[in-house]
Amino acid sequence: MSYPLCKFHFQIDWGGSRLSATEVVGLTKEIDVVEYRDGAMPTTTKSLMPGLTKPNRITLKRGVIKGDNEYYNWLSTVKFDKVEKRDLFIKLLDENHEMVMMWLLKNAFPVKLSWSDLKAVSNEPVMEYLEVVYEEMVVRNE
Repeated sequence: MSYPLCKFHFQIDWGGSRLSATEVVGLTKEIDVVEYRDGAMPTTTKSLMPGLTKPNRITLKRGVIKGDNEYYNWLSTVKFDKVEKRDLFIKLLDENHEMVMMWLLKNAFPVKLSWSDLKAVSNEPVMEYLEVVYEEMVVRNE
């Protein structure tokens, strides 16, 4: 009997190095819908057809670690119309640490970096959130 894959064992690779994250949010692929109606159509409804692929955002979440500025350094490469684009490989792993599913986000770049609120009465770790956009998603499920 086959069981669904667990979502807690994954890794993220980019530019030859491994990136840490506790959570990846927003893995979606969406296509715009184009509505069209010719004035001579005998019906009063619009025709629907697929349009362009929407650029989606994912959010990488992780705890702040002293001396690790990888998220901030990547965001700092954004200069007006220039940015360091990277291919992100998000790999879902099995119990043997082998890849069973992968999302390849082509030409990804950061658009927002934020940190959790600081509270004097809390003992939760400080989290940082990196929002990334990408041009194309390729999914492999083996």
